Amino acid sequence: MSSSDPSIVTLPAPQANQTYVTISALEGGHLTLPEKLFVTDADPEKRATVPSLSFLIQHPSPNPSSKPTNLVFDLGLKRDFKGYRTAQQHHIAQRQPTTVSPDVADSLRKGNLEPRQIDTVILSHVHWDHVGTPSDFPNAEFVVGSGTLHLLAHGGGPLYPAELFNADELPLDRTRELPPTSPSASTASPKQTNHVWKPLAGFPAAIDFFTDGSVYIIDAPGHLPGHVNLLARTAPRKWVYLGGDCCHDVRILRGERGIAVYDDGRGGLRSVHADTGTAEKTVRGVARLMREGAVREEGAGGEVVEVEVEVVVAHDGGWREGNRERFWPGRLHSFTSQAVAGEKLSRTLAVTQNQGFLSRNTRYQLFQVFNSALNAQE
Repeated sequence: MSSSDPSIVTLPAPQANQTYVTISALEGGHLTLPEKLFVTDADPEKRATVPSLSFLIQHPSPNPSSKPTNLVFDLGLKRDFKGYRTAQQHHIAQRQPTTVSPDVADSLRKGNLEPRQIDTVILSHVHWDHVGTPSDFPNAEFVVGSGTLHLLAHGGGPLYPAELFNADELPLDRTRELPPTSPSASTASPKQTNHVWKPLAGFPAAIDFFTDGSVYIIDAPGHLPGHVNLLARTAPRKWVYLGGDCCHDVRILRGERGIAVYDDGRGGLRSVHADTGTAEKTVRGVARLMREGAVREEGAGGEVVEVEVEVVVAHDGGWREGNRERFWPGRLHSFTSQAVAGEKLSRTLAVTQNQGFLSRNTRYQLFQVFNSALNAQE
């Protein structure tokens, strides 16, 4: 039962045997941002050196003896700036100082995971500080938003000329675009995933990536064509939203600042987003997830319970400083098999209580659910 209150965000109920993913932050380098280009009411002289955060998401296999699926969201900066085109390097010169060590590959190795063990790379978008070094991941399938390959090859208009992108950035034989959210999209690649966009929690378009309710790709337009975010279920009643470049300062999400606009050099105004109005709409959608008590989840028995959603954007230096222990091999959320067992037991009880009785068979099933969860691998 979804709430009719438009200020309430309702996330989908967990399945009977819900899969939860683990998420670990990864170092992806640093760059320096002049505050006046990113937020309103800025200190005109302030420049902040911020991370370009990437994330390892591990999706457990249904077979306990099999390895998890390893997914990386965003790749940060290239460790060798020679891999950037001349126009990109001129832009990067305005973002100094930068750091590139450790990069995502080194961050993975720190936790004894080799880049060749990564199965999937999802890029929030293809700006220089998110594409990293794709050649480090020889076995990964790359998934990008609709229109990304056209953008890499042809640019995106006068403010995003082709010189700011590498046409051969991604391995074309292992890269697929998500389908367009609009049937009229003219820049979509014919090489697409088989997913279907559906509304979710107030977002117009979302994809259930693993088809089990554990990871959703969220269409997050405005910043750059093909920009996407991730929403992941990490534990009972706990979610993580990876916001990429929906904004570059968490104060914007909290409503303390707005998206800055400045002279575009052509007699008009621009922001760091390709479409400022659409980016602001995306920000409003993400900000709803941060309001205390406003995010809920449908329960198996029809009840609605409050849940926690942690929102992390790519360039949040404060988050990085306060969460060092959550970088790989650490995790954003850790949960025990006992907690999962308790959640399964609670959901089963809710259903049976609605039915008004607990049969002998049901009591045995409850015991089996609890016992199997206790014995499951974490």
